[in-house]
Amino acid sequence: MEGMVSVRNLVKTFTSKQETVTALDNVTVSTPPNRILTLLGPSGCGKTTLLRCIAGLESPDSGEIVIGGEVVWSKDKGISLPPERRGIGMVFQSYAIWPHMTVFGNVAYPLEVRKVPKHEIEERVAKVLDLVQLSGFQNRPATKLSGGQQQRVALARALVAEPKVILFDEPLSNLDAKLRESTRQELRDFLSELAISAIYVTHDQVEALTIADDIAVMRGGRIVELGTPQDIYLRSNDPFVVDFIGRANFLEATLKGYQDEHHAVVECALGSIVCSAPAGLAPGTKLTIYTRPESFEVVEESSPPVDNEFEGTITSLLFAGEAYEAEISVGGAQVLAKLRFHIPLKKGDKVRLQIDREWCRALDPAKED
Repeated sequence: MEGMVSVRNLVKTFTSKQETVTALDNVTVSTPPNRILTLLGPSGCGKTTLLRCIAGLESPDSGEIVIGGEVVWSKDKGISLPPERRGIGMVFQSYAIWPHMTVFGNVAYPLEVRKVPKHEIEERVAKVLDLVQLSGFQNRPATKLSGGQQQRVALARALVAEPKVILFDEPLSNLDAKLRESTRQELRDFLSELAISAIYVTHDQVEALTIADDIAVMRGGRIVELGTPQDIYLRSNDPFVVDFIGRANFLEATLKGYQDEHHAVVECALGSIVCSAPAGLAPGTKLTIYTRPESFEVVEESSPPVDNEFEGTITSLLFAGEAYEAEISVGGAQVLAKLRFHIPLKKGDKVRLQIDREWCRALDPAKED
């Protein structure tokens, strides 16, 4: 299928005098056409190595890489296409803007090396500069632009050759926090409008959640979980993924029984509550459950009892703009809760809180270290 990237059983090792490091350990992943796949993980997890193998900047030890239905690398088939024949565009962390060229010169360069006719170059450059909102900047020195504008020049240069897929290697990491936030939205909008496949490497969890259609979380050269941002953040039962992405409260619990196929009653510091849980576990099984800080709702004092309710004492309270971040002591445990401030709160207050059963999940015991 046009635009699809498929990686099959990819292995890549790096050997020095001291040791051999497995950067990619039998990785298999694919991205459907017109979707953004983000490779997310800590430093050294293999995400950049995987991107470089797809781009043709690194040679794997074994496996196969397919782009747009064409095998571009396969040890078994003896195929190894160079980067310029893989139908990719690439946007780097450093932008890789040529300082001696104008905006037009930077964007036109991939077409000039392909000997594209001059009139066609002018038309295609004008089209992509309009797309990235840089019309009228053609004759400006590229290095005189702001960081966000230089990033758009790099994106325009990647787009002008009409690639099957665009690869991004931490493209926003050099921008300040406020510009990074606005550029994230711009980039997401550009890619959605283009309906082009993209693979995006980042170690920034918020960036991954906001830009991606799908996220592959990597650890130790392997993909440990693949899903939509919503699935990864709200419904993961992998301990590493939950801990790595966002903040979470972890509580020890004991399974009492099942309310239905997907929801169990557990006993924990919060009391007896219902949470999402893997099926088929025996009563008495020791579990770890987790909640996100934003999953708690304050229950009015005058309200009747509600499901999954507990009472705790605020031991710490910080104003964080759109909400309070409260440390709450309950049943000998401390939980972090992000609470809206429609109710006046202060340290030492007792509060009634509720958590939706879909926001409280048990980790899979088989995946715990």
